[in-house]
Amino acid sequence: MKKPIIGIVPLVDIERESYWMLPGYMKGIEQAGGIPVMLPLTADEENLQQLSDEMDGFLYAGGQDISPGMYAQKRSQMCGQCCRERDEMETILFRMVYEQDKPLLGICRGIQYINVVMGGTLYQDLPSEHPSDTEHHQMPPYDVPVHSVKIIGDSPLYKLLNKEILMVNSYHHQAICKLAPKVSAMAVSEDGLIEAVCVPKKRFIWGIQWHPEFSWLVDENSGKIFSEFIMKAGEK
Repeated sequence: MKKPIIGIVPLVDIERESYWMLPGYMKGIEQAGGIPVMLPLTADEENLQQLSDEMDGFLYAGGQDISPGMYAQKRSQMCGQCCRERDEMETILFRMVYEQDKPLLGICRGIQYINVVMGGTLYQDLPSEHPSDTEHHQMPPYDVPVHSVKIIGDSPLYKLLNKEILMVNSYHHQAICKLAPKVSAMAVSEDGLIEAVCVPKKRFIWGIQWHPEFSWLVDENSGKIFSEFIMKAGEK
């Protein structure tokens, strides 16, 4: 049986002019039965269309902040570094993936991107815009859970994990503010932030705010998320 091939949008180091990848994204896909491939950073529509046609699924990884102009806001002084090239590539590719109904998993920046491209907004900086005692920017090791999320009862995530409360790791300073119209929440943090989403009309478009790429080795629930993604990518 052929394994699903998953294209991962590259991480970008602007200062070093380099692309790179955290091994957890690739290992998480591999252990779930997929073959991970890091994509080139490109906005070439012909190249992206070929990738969309030939790949079985896509992973939108963490990285720089999304440009606030994408959700019609002025850039706050607390907004971090943005990467125009990733914003552009992910926008073009998402349109193709959405139209072809290919599975897509967004992690950290990935959940934020799904919400933005579907018409939602973000908190540009949680400490200043959504102050809370909940730890959203933990120190290493990153596979240790630091806060809880409540999983919404009728959501696909609940059906997968069969849990109402899940402890998760956390490393982000932005998050969903206004939820996009065609996106449904699947989990909410103890301080009220949306931490998991899906697009109900699609085969598999999920976004997760926490980091299964760091915790899949020690947390079976993280492994189940990767496995569900790969299972959907393997369906024809």
